[in-house]
Amino acid sequence: MKKRKLGNSNLEVSPIGLGCMGMDHAYGKPVDREEMIKLIRRAVELGCNFFDTAVVYGESNEELLGQALIPVRDQVVIATKFGITGQEVVDGKPQNILNSRPESIREQVEGSLRRLKVDCIDLYYQHRVDPKVEPEAVAGVMKELIAKGKIKAWGLSNAPIDYIKRAHAVCPLSAIENQYSMVWREPEKELFDLCEELDISFVAYSPLGNGFLSGKYTKDTKYEEGDFRGLMRRFKPEVMANNQALLDLIEKVAESRNATSAQIVLAWELSQKPYIIPIPGTTKMHRLEENLGTYNIELTEEELDSINEALFKIDIDETHF
Repeated sequence: MKKRKLGNSNLEVSPIGLGCMGMDHAYGKPVDREEMIKLIRRAVELGCNFFDTAVVYGESNEELLGQALIPVRDQVVIATKFGITGQEVVDGKPQNILNSRPESIREQVEGSLRRLKVDCIDLYYQHRVDPKVEPEAVAGVMKELIAKGKIKAWGLSNAPIDYIKRAHAVCPLSAIENQYSMVWREPEKELFDLCEELDISFVAYSPLGNGFLSGKYTKDTKYEEGDFRGLMRRFKPEVMANNQALLDLIEKVAESRNATSAQIVLAWELSQKPYIIPIPGTTKMHRLEENLGTYNIELTEEELDSINEALFKIDIDETHF
């Protein structure tokens, strides 16, 4: 398995990482701790060395990951985030509380170090841009934290192009973490060019479209309380019906390769750019093994051409995904 570099850092990661959000956040109730520790350690056994968390997923999410990786700390790369310090309800809708003031970042990093049970965080992202703090100020703190050995590298998540450029000029970025999948290709418009220009890796969250592209869900699927897929447009019956042609295409390619739809989707994503690192999340052991089994699948040029040609023709309804 050939690893992928995180930008201009000395960090090398497995082509596919593991997103840990769903173990505590957004997809229902928190999952059993012992089961998740087994799953995380199994990921390492299967060659995955890149793990993604954030304090906003629940402090227990960082604690879980830190506990699970104690025996293999020297083998893995841990990413966590700062900048969202909580959530509040505004006009009936949950809103993130943003705080990237330098003094707050310094407090936040200490909390993450403690919960992760590490002396240094490998990759530290600003989770969301704080409109009250200039990118130069944030990057200046990152430069300071790197010099102090608190973090090894840093990145941005869902930041505007100009913000990325200004931050990178002060302290070079190693990674951008944004959504990217067959049904959300927005980064192809400008962001990938910028990543190539500045030597920044692209870490793709929701590479399976929150599970939509796995083929495991239908218009009749019922979602448990707390699972935000029940509110997402891409899982509405009419939208799923509109995109069935895409799901059918993926399934056809998967059958020809004796693979699963999820594996074909991840293999497609890995082939798009050599600096893309998908981080699908799961709480199920068989799904973990399925996702990481993609390491053994390399799509041919003919297969990629047929998929991309079909994607170009399919009317993918990605509005408000």
